[in-house]
Amino acid sequence: MPLTPDTIMSQALAFMGSRVLLTAVELDVFTRLAQGPASADELAAELNATPRGIAVLLDALVPMGFLVKEQGKYHCPPDAAAFLTKDSPRSLLPMMLHGARGWHRWANLTDTVRHGRKAAPTTSYDQTSAEQANFIGGMHVIASRLARTIVAAAGTGSATRLLDIGGASGSYTQAFLEASPGLTATLFDLPPVVEIARRRLAATSVADRVTFAAGDFYRDELPPGHDLALLSAIIHQNSPEQNVELYRKAWRALVPGGRLLIRDHVMNEDHTGPAAGTLFAVNMLIGTLGGGTYSYAEIKATLEAAGFARSALIQPDEKMTGLIEAFKP
Repeated sequence: MPLTPDTIMSQALAFMGSRVLLTAVELDVFTRLAQGPASADELAAELNATPRGIAVLLDALVPMGFLVKEQGKYHCPPDAAAFLTKDSPRSLLPMMLHGARGWHRWANLTDTVRHGRKAAPTTSYDQTSAEQANFIGGMHVIASRLARTIVAAAGTGSATRLLDIGGASGSYTQAFLEASPGLTATLFDLPPVVEIARRRLAATSVADRVTFAAGDFYRDELPPGHDLALLSAIIHQNSPEQNVELYRKAWRALVPGGRLLIRDHVMNEDHTGPAAGTLFAVNMLIGTLGGGTYSYAEIKATLEAAGFARSALIQPDEKMTGLIEAFKP
């Protein structure tokens, strides 16, 4: 994008459109307007909001392409409803609601850059049950689109027992099991998250090949006896020191010759790309005490410090699609 006054100002004020969309998501405007047209006054009454506020919000969503306005009434067109209504199987609402929660942290970026993070932030799971469900739901939205291609790129080799560390909704567990009929899996995560995964996987064809283990990988040992372990979208939330400790736990959970797979952002050596990874590093700056995005060389060094060998970059990163493997000697 060429740098001109217009493009610079467009980038500086891009938050306006984002905030309009996130507010509409928080009010669940799209679910209601996909059910049938409504005027601003009608919607304001239903949502217990001000008619002026709703009218201004809805009018802004029209040129953005999210709503259509005809004869004073608004409706959500099918192409928008597919992604913005809560009952759609393709809904992005859980991830967007999680993003809306992060909005407030991003507002403090200047102070964080100046002064650093002064207190330990809440973790992704240290939330209300609704916020936790939104986070896990958001992760599932992403994972359900990526999991099969990630599994195809990584392969399962001769593995027979998978350990999905911080497995969330079980999207990657499911994809690995579907790709390898001889594989069984243990999904390890915090107790409330395990219950979310248990409910979701119960309706799948792989349910009888999954064991669930509840715990906290910061405090607890991981279940032993596996020959394949997965850390998907985990290491960015940790400092290098925390990752070494987590890798050591994974090392102990693997049998000799076992393989550790890491899916995450993998930065170039000067940390200026990929672009998605640079912004995600900012997200970790404001959301964690020591997390960030790491280059392959940095990840390899921490893996070796934990005892792993034969590390390799299987797939370069674009949008948290970097894949690294390493083996327990």
